[in-house]
Amino acid sequence: MKAGWPRKVLLTGGAPGGGVDSYAQTLACGFRMLGIEAEVIAPRRIFGRLKELRDPCVLKFLSTTAAFAVPFARRAFVIAHGFPCVRNQGWLRTIAILISYKLANFVQGSQLVVVSGYSALHLESIFNIRVDGVIRNPLHPIFTETRNTAERRALTFVGRLHRSKKVDKLLPAMQNVLERYSELEAWVIGDGPQRGELKEIYGENSRIKFWGALSRDEVREKLGESRVFISGNPTEPFGIVFLEALSQGCAVVMPASGGGLEIAPDEIGNSIQLFAVSLNQGEIDAAIERALSVEPTEVDLSDYAATEVAKKYLQIDGRFNTRGVYRAAPQVAEVRP
Repeated sequence: MKAGWPRKVLLTGGAPGGGVDSYAQTLACGFRMLGIEAEVIAPRRIFGRLKELRDPCVLKFLSTTAAFAVPFARRAFVIAHGFPCVRNQGWLRTIAILISYKLANFVQGSQLVVVSGYSALHLESIFNIRVDGVIRNPLHPIFTETRNTAERRALTFVGRLHRSKKVDKLLPAMQNVLERYSELEAWVIGDGPQRGELKEIYGENSRIKFWGALSRDEVREKLGESRVFISGNPTEPFGIVFLEALSQGCAVVMPASGGGLEIAPDEIGNSIQLFAVSLNQGEIDAAIERALSVEPTEVDLSDYAATEVAKKYLQIDGRFNTRGVYRAAPQVAEVRP
């Protein structure tokens, strides 16, 4: 282990199977591959780890719900996986999130790190939150393994079935495409409050399949059988599943907005096809059609490897002194993979 590296990394996750938990588990894997002990715990357990919170030899990664432990912490990153949205989260939760980010700004034992430049822009320009670093999310090592060679036969959505994901806007366009391509199916992978409603509307179509929540291995397998991955959230903070889809050779169809645009900008117009944020059905349909007409290229995602992203965090971790105290930098230090 290199001098100055933490003895241990402690990360708080999120709901099992969710994006925050996937991020924490993948990043922990990256640190372990570098020879650093890493543990992921539920946010509610963080106050039971006061000794480690105060230990400057332990680097902490606090998700939003764990960020209220910041006043007790030394050498901690508060991770902003996006920016608060009143429409999706309500006023109370929005205010709580902003308070947690402000705590990260005021406490000398912490830094606020954001997962995309898109999210950082909103936090800085709208909410006047100081961002100490931008480090994009890691890709789990399983997605760097040899792809399966199954026949590609699906248009696929993977994610939480929540109104913010706009699956109700995607499915009509996907259904239109199925009418023109008899060999294709539409797959919806994930669970959430809209599942029952969507299944009631589209479940009678035998070519539209609702798979529910799947394991990481199963998602990888389904993406390997998909021609196109489709996202509808115009305010997606980053989109780990975009990385996963590209890694499995899918073309990606997404709104012309959000942090996902930062992943592989050179692929826009080829492996990545965009549609307007108005989510007009005809424009979504046309973007899917374009995606079906191109041969996705091999996209170099090596910068998103778990170990590479862990190294980026270790790079800015060097701002903490031996007591685990960080003095604010005069400007944003953006660390790009």
